[in-house]
Amino acid sequence: MTREFQFYIIPTPIGNIKDITLRAIEILKSVDYIACEDSRVTQKLLNHYDIKTKTISYHKFNETERVSSILKILSEGKKVALVSDAGTPLICDPGSILIEKLRENNISITSLTGSNAVSTFLSQVPRKTEEYVFTGFLPRTENGIEELCNKFKYVNMVFYESPNRILKSLEIIAKFRPDVKVSVGRELTKVFEEIIIDDIKNVINHFKDGVKGEIIAMLYASEDNEIDKLKEKSEILKNKGFKSREIVEILTSLYDNVNKNDVKSILY
Repeated sequence: MTREFQFYIIPTPIGNIKDITLRAIEILKSVDYIACEDSRVTQKLLNHYDIKTKTISYHKFNETERVSSILKILSEGKKVALVSDAGTPLICDPGSILIEKLRENNISITSLTGSNAVSTFLSQVPRKTEEYVFTGFLPRTENGIEELCNKFKYVNMVFYESPNRILKSLEIIAKFRPDVKVSVGRELTKVFEEIIIDDIKNVINHFKDGVKGEIIAMLYASEDNEIDKLKEKSEILKNKGFKSREIVEILTSLYDNVNKNDVKSILY
C-alpha cells in the first residue's frame, strides 16, 4: 500500500519536456495545489500533460510570506506539490525556508526522483574519482571566484553560471589556474545540447563568439603532488596564527596519508 504524503517535492524537466516521470504526472494531477516559481513556465508543462491542478506562486521573493498560507492549506487536510521552473526544487532553487517550516510542523514530506542538471551533466563527463563539490552559482566578484576555486582546488568543482557571464568567469579563473582542465555543458537534454572538455584556454576560445542556453561546468581537480598541498595548507594555518608544532598536529590528524616528517620538512 502506497504511503500518503501531504507535501511532494517534484522535479520537472530541465529542457526536454518529455523528461518527467509517470509518478510525477500522477501526483501533479492528484494534489490540491502546485506551488511554483513562475506560473507561466509551469503552466506550459501542465497544459502539455493535461494537468488541471491550481497553482500558487512560491519564489525567492515571497518565500517567507507564503509559508503561512501553505501551512494553512495543509492544515485543512489538502495536499501540495512544490516545483521549480526546471530541475529539482532546493537545488539552487527556492524551497529551503518552506521545507524547514513544514518539518517543524511535522508535515509528511517526500521527494520524487527526476531531472537534475548536476547528475545529467556528470553522467557524460569522465572523471578519475567520484568525489566532487557542487557550489551553485559562482560569486559575482573576481576575488570571490578566486577564493572559491582555490578552496576547492583539489576536488572536482561543479557550478552553475549564466550564459552572459560564463566567458568572463572562465577568463578570471584562467588568470590564477591557467592550465586547469574544464568541462562546460549547455542546453542539456535539448536539441542543441553541447558538452566540451578541454584546457580552459581552449574552452574560452571555443565560446569566444558567445554562449547560449543554460550553463553548468566543472573545474577538474588540480593534480599537484601531496607536498604542494601540504605547503598550501601549512601557509593558510600560519596566516591564521598557528605555531609550527600545532600545524604538524592539525595536518597529521586531518589526513591519514600525511606523516609528521613530511610536514616538518616543509615547516623547518
